[in-house]
Amino acid sequence: MDPEIGSIPIFQKKDSWKTMLFLAYQSLGVVYGDLSISPLYVFKSTFAEDITHSETNEEIFGALSFVFWTLTLVPLFKYVFIVLRADDNGEGGTFALYSLICRHANVSLLPNRQVADEDLSTYKYEHPPETTNRSRIKIWLEKHKSLHVALLIVVMLGTCMVIGDGVLTPAISVFSAVSGLELSMSKHHHEYAVVPITCFILVCLFALQHYGTHRVGILFAPVVLTWLLCIGGLGIYNIIRWNQHVYQALSPYYMFKFLKKTKKGGWMSLGGILLCITGSEAMFADLGHFSYTAIQVAFTFIVYPSLILAYMGQAAYLSKHHRIYTSYQIGFYASVPECLRWPVLGIAILASVVGSQAIISGTFSIINQSQSLGCFPRVKVVHTSEKIHGQIYIPEVNWMLMILCIAVAVGFRDIKHMGNASGLAVITVMLVTTCLTSLVMILCWHKSPFLALVFLLFFGSIELLYFSASLIKFLEGAWLPILLALFLMIIMFVWHYATIKKYEFDLHNKVSLDWLLALGEKLGIVRVPGIALVYTDLIAGVPANFSHFVTNLPAFHRILVFVCVKSVPVPFVPPAERYLVGRVGPPNHRSYRCIVRYGYRDVQEDINAFESELIASLSDFVWLEASLGGHQSSEAADGHEYGLTVAGSNLLARRRLDYNTALPSEENTIELAPDTTVKKVRFFLEENSGSALSEAVREELEDLLAAREFGCTFILGHSHVRAKPGSSIMKKLAIDVAYNFLRRNCRGPDVALRVPPASLLEVGMVYVL
Repeated sequence: MDPEIGSIPIFQKKDSWKTMLFLAYQSLGVVYGDLSISPLYVFKSTFAEDITHSETNEEIFGALSFVFWTLTLVPLFKYVFIVLRADDNGEGGTFALYSLICRHANVSLLPNRQVADEDLSTYKYEHPPETTNRSRIKIWLEKHKSLHVALLIVVMLGTCMVIGDGVLTPAISVFSAVSGLELSMSKHHHEYAVVPITCFILVCLFALQHYGTHRVGILFAPVVLTWLLCIGGLGIYNIIRWNQHVYQALSPYYMFKFLKKTKKGGWMSLGGILLCITGSEAMFADLGHFSYTAIQVAFTFIVYPSLILAYMGQAAYLSKHHRIYTSYQIGFYASVPECLRWPVLGIAILASVVGSQAIISGTFSIINQSQSLGCFPRVKVVHTSEKIHGQIYIPEVNWMLMILCIAVAVGFRDIKHMGNASGLAVITVMLVTTCLTSLVMILCWHKSPFLALVFLLFFGSIELLYFSASLIKFLEGAWLPILLALFLMIIMFVWHYATIKKYEFDLHNKVSLDWLLALGEKLGIVRVPGIALVYTDLIAGVPANFSHFVTNLPAFHRILVFVCVKSVPVPFVPPAERYLVGRVGPPNHRSYRCIVRYGYRDVQEDINAFESELIASLSDFVWLEASLGGHQSSEAADGHEYGLTVAGSNLLARRRLDYNTALPSEENTIELAPDTTVKKVRFFLEENSGSALSEAVREELEDLLAAREFGCTFILGHSHVRAKPGSSIMKKLAIDVAYNFLRRNCRGPDVALRVPPASLLEVGMVYVL
């Protein structure tokens, strides 16, 4: 595997221990910000109302036992030792699991799939499947189309809950941190102070997003490390001072005593205990930025013991202060010595901001991934760092998240209700991860279905227990993530459904190659100087929008390139494998097809870089075709992809090494884009080529040069969509109402493709779906 894919370093196991420790330190600020601040609100949510006042420690010890075993079984055993191994070329998260499944079983609903995609280096897995032993589950999944849809819906559900967590986590984190003011003022003044301060911090947090986390990210790891050492030290202090026998609560026996005594109230309080694992999914989702070993070390030796000590310390304090059970003061800050409360409050607010920043960045990332897979309306993606790949900012999403976060803080004004909402979102994402991982174990790891079933039942039963406890709080806050997920799933499903239907319409209405080749001067068609980039979703054939263009304007450019920008189920496509180039018709027609492939974590290039890379790929293709013995039309009668060639940026260097030719002289070099401000592309003419071949190649490259100097025109279809007459009410609502509303209010394809307005030419198309 290439050690660097898409400019994100993916470190191997052979890294030195110093590099691994440095990565472990860095991961504290990015991965564990959310998980580390959970002690602020776990016990306060647990003992809010469901558990009645008691003079014994059974409830406290029982809650601590649940927290300990939940932290041990879910983040430590499930994620650190199992789920983190289900990486997709070093990447983690819901889409990583889905892409793994799609590559090992034919269950993907993405259009324009090609056999050539399977030749990508990142498409291949370390342990290729044994084709001679196809599992029954794989055959069953591939056979039923309804299961493909169900799998996509499960992935969408997990995605929507992650976005919902992006709304709830900043609100509850900052609110919990600021609530430390309650011990320094009366309850009346506290209620009027915490909410405005929380809202102010949230506004500042979201207002700074467009600067990017790389500017302040260097402070994240020290803040989280300081916070973890602080809560760990406070935990040791409280254990020694208040109850040195609190370690007894680590026995699972206390969990049974807790449920036996508290009955329904104890079961309902599990929704608060669940919050102790908030942020665990970040360990898997952010795997691509760090190594597997680094995340393991950071959690096992720093995060996990600090959290356990913090919860034990709080339990030790509460075990000697039963009188505050019914007081609004119960919470993390009650166990902090009075002389340390203000410094701890400051560190807690900083840590809550770091934790919120991580989930906000994760929300941007997962929406960008959803958009790349055709499951989310087009939004503007801004890259906040030129050096660090993957740091993005989405303006529309940022301000919507800010409004929703403030609405949650102002509307609930209560950690208990926020905790109920956040808990349901968190546990739903974990259930989705458990289900997808069990499929990965069968399809990708080739483990026995029995082992996958044991994994599913063991961790699934734990998560279902917490899910039921969260769902029962529907009227007390849990309705919010359900409402958000339902709204987002409708948007995503409608957009994906219409995208697939539009592709099928394009496929059915494409124009034959013979029609294109018949266009000429006899029909009054004029070839004007320049390059026309005709964007289409088709990987073969001539798109209908081009026929509309020629019908209304009988002229097109000297160089014609049909460009298909598509997503493939891999995280990154190496730049050398991104462009798949072929001819459309004979060489003298100067028509080409270029398929540009991006992974779900790839970021589309700036338009100037894209133009240069595209022209360079065309020149590489011309050279390679000439070197291999002549022309092969990529558009056969049956529409297959004959003659498509991977034309990467280093193809020329490899070819020169293969043919062992001398450095060409200046007269055999054609330089494209002579302007020094633009990336240069050089075309080298081989010395040992035949004269006729060299002349043909030279003429074609000179045509490319001349056309490039006249500039590029981007031809895009401007779609108008409506449902077929006689369609069902649901389809008319989905297409005529929902999809058209989304299409009118989201970014156009020119923004998503970064097409300059001055070079844009839109062709109106009516889609009857």
